[in-house]
Amino acid sequence: MTLRDATPDDLDAIMAIENRSFPTDAWSSETMAAELASPHGRYLVDEHDDAVVGYGGVRALQGSADADIQTIAFLAEHRGQGRGRALLRALLAAAAARGAREVFLEVRADNPSAEGLYLAEGFEEIARRPHYYQPDGVDAIVMRLELRRHPASAPTAEEAKT
Repeated sequence: MTLRDATPDDLDAIMAIENRSFPTDAWSSETMAAELASPHGRYLVDEHDDAVVGYGGVRALQGSADADIQTIAFLAEHRGQGRGRALLRALLAAAAARGAREVFLEVRADNPSAEGLYLAEGFEEIARRPHYYQPDGVDAIVMRLELRRHPASAPTAEEAKT
């Protein structure tokens, strides 16, 4: 497992994972490219054998008290190996380094593996958005984490530089 900052050169690999992971509601490549280029977020990719196998991003404006996990996705064959947890923790550390005290996210109600990961990392359900994910009509579970309660909130020296 190798986590590194995503670059525009990763867009094709990210979009391949995005489309496989979210076949009915994937982001467009234009939206993803804008996210990767935004100074208000940090996107990371996970590599295995020099190939991108997962990615994730957090929107965390410098100095803002809150941040949002935008997305996390992995190729199916690389799920269940702790990669998602490591990526989530790196994104939480990035949010903390930018000054966030709380992190929010939405997760599909039909994705119990992701929901379980977020609960295990200390997120709590604070709301539901009925039929949020379209065209599937799946509810979104809105979750929140107070970073002071999470060990990932202490950034490493390298993360604090960003």
